[in-house]
Amino acid sequence: MTEGEDVNAANWTVSIDAGGTFTDAIARSANGEVAVAKVASTPHDPSQGLSNAILALAVEGLPLDQVSLLCHGTTVATNAILTDELAPVALVATEGFRDVMGYRQSSRPDVYSLTPERPKELVPRRARVEVRERIDSRGQVLTELTDAEIDRVVAEVVAAAPSAVAVSLLFSYLNDEHERRIGEALTRALPGTPVSLSSDVAREFREYPRTATTVINAALRPVVGSYLERAEAAVGEAGLRAPFLVMQSNGGSVPATRAEPQSHQLVLSGPAGGVAGLLDLAAVHGISNLISLDMGGTSTDVCLVREGRAPFAREQHVHGHTLLAPTVDIHTIGAGGGSIGWVDQTDRLRVGPQSARALPGPASYGRGGTEPTITDAHVVLGTLGGGDLAGGLTLDREAAIESMRAVGERLALTPEEAAEAILAIGLAHMVQAVRKVSIERGLDPKEFSLVPFGGAGPLHAGLLLQHLGLRSVIVPRQPGLFSADGLLVAGVRFDDSRTVLKTFDPSAIAEIAQWYASAAESGRQRLIADGVAAADIAVLASVDCRYRGQGYELTIPLPGHGEDGLLRAAELFHDAHAELYGHANRGEDVELVTVRIAVTGALARPASGADVPQEQNDAALIARRTVLIPGAGSTEVDVYDRALLAAGDVFTGPAIVQQMDSTTFVLAGQTVTVAAQGDLIITQEDQA
Repeated sequence: MTEGEDVNAANWTVSIDAGGTFTDAIARSANGEVAVAKVASTPHDPSQGLSNAILALAVEGLPLDQVSLLCHGTTVATNAILTDELAPVALVATEGFRDVMGYRQSSRPDVYSLTPERPKELVPRRARVEVRERIDSRGQVLTELTDAEIDRVVAEVVAAAPSAVAVSLLFSYLNDEHERRIGEALTRALPGTPVSLSSDVAREFREYPRTATTVINAALRPVVGSYLERAEAAVGEAGLRAPFLVMQSNGGSVPATRAEPQSHQLVLSGPAGGVAGLLDLAAVHGISNLISLDMGGTSTDVCLVREGRAPFAREQHVHGHTLLAPTVDIHTIGAGGGSIGWVDQTDRLRVGPQSARALPGPASYGRGGTEPTITDAHVVLGTLGGGDLAGGLTLDREAAIESMRAVGERLALTPEEAAEAILAIGLAHMVQAVRKVSIERGLDPKEFSLVPFGGAGPLHAGLLLQHLGLRSVIVPRQPGLFSADGLLVAGVRFDDSRTVLKTFDPSAIAEIAQWYASAAESGRQRLIADGVAAADIAVLASVDCRYRGQGYELTIPLPGHGEDGLLRAAELFHDAHAELYGHANRGEDVELVTVRIAVTGALARPASGADVPQEQNDAALIARRTVLIPGAGSTEVDVYDRALLAAGDVFTGPAIVQQMDSTTFVLAGQTVTVAAQGDLIITQEDQA
């Protein structure tokens, strides 16, 4: 704050992204001030890391009593699934369908494996209870559900003593009467135990995905609910009392008080914030085609934005399980800064997916880690190591060399050669991930700019630009805090969907338009209750379509959610089918499968402060360092302090740009230009 300024004039927002290694926090005031903090994550209790981040922001000058909003991205739901630490669940299913969780989708993930491994069953068979009732494919009752049958089912569930209950009955997406009655009885018999109904969680067809989603939601609710209670308590104890939002997989936030019933929508909570920031960055630079590379300590998330729109998926696959939930389409690989290099039984060097995580962390962190990681490889090669990192962390190069020696001896390599090999393999994983979302979808990476962020992303900026022939690389001003900063860009979002299975016909449009109108109004009221101004609310409608007889469908965005927009559904589907598959059967009937709606509300987000130096000077060049560049040998490189770089500065590689939250590495033949906003624009000479 400037001298004499009224502290009460500052209205602050805070966003905190809890990753596997670091918890990143950024605060912005209405008058453009920024406070940042990066603290070690606390995997044993992530709420402690949240509290530590808030206290660190306070040390940096954040007035806690002036915070008007807190938004949080968390990996609690993701980690619970990946580590099989879900709560015990009982499943209530229609008679004859208790084994749908075992049959799954009758497919083998690895068709040619002689020893296939089945994903862990989410509900043991003894905890699946059948109920005598039946609804047909038109939503008509075939077998009545009696009160006596409800009492029997409830007694069996109570005897199983589950931590949560999932109810998924046949065709309940068309008629939920039986699910409602069973759910109400279970809630009375098991007060305090979460009861999830498929008609609330995923009102869509396809039996296994709907049931699996309901079970995962139920299994996550005790985990997520307990965490959010601890998180809100920790935030209050740290002295911050403000509305508390949590990021969802769909790229929008939800009040923490409403997050627990829809826990399955938090599985990609953290990475979705980075994509929201990516869309904002695209608008700032006027670039419509971008690929993000969010590289933290444990994993790397890649997302392709085409024509300024983030891709969305109707379902996601997590740890062998199918989850029906609208989600930003992100490709994740197990290659982060903390990914461990190891030698397998055939003496081949591997990297990841095992990670050193926050504790003990890479060997160079000096916290007891001994196994070599990608971070340690950079320390040994010299691309990382000058100055203190986040949280005052000083890297120990000798420990990094020692960790490389353990791997190198098995492969007859020096520590430096082992480091170069680990980096090469890690880089190959990243290149493959970028190709997965671009080339494998028929898109040329040369038409896209890469945006690397996360603590480790910019370290590979120059290497990826060289290997992929990208248009350019844009390194955000604060790459290590980019996902956290993006949390507030997304705003609040509410999604709803319903399977209708109707052949496209103008006579059927009125009924569907009525559902859209009702769902849109319900979403608006929710967002208004959450504090979003009515003028800031937008409604996005889409419909899943297919030709009659097709097994799967395409999601078609509609120009509006009224009858006029719906009347264009068939035409838009034909066009989308032709673009994706190269042909369209315009004379065939189109089936409207599932209608979807998203209601979004923008949040007031303070603008970035204009603290980028405007006058160029030579002070930013702070040192020269000898670095072992892969494929180029020992080289002297310039080292720049990013905080001193001015808008309009231009320099060429090889170079290293240091800052508190990340390090950017640029190769020879590459040019760096500092944009007006402070972002670094890197181009390759031969590409330019």
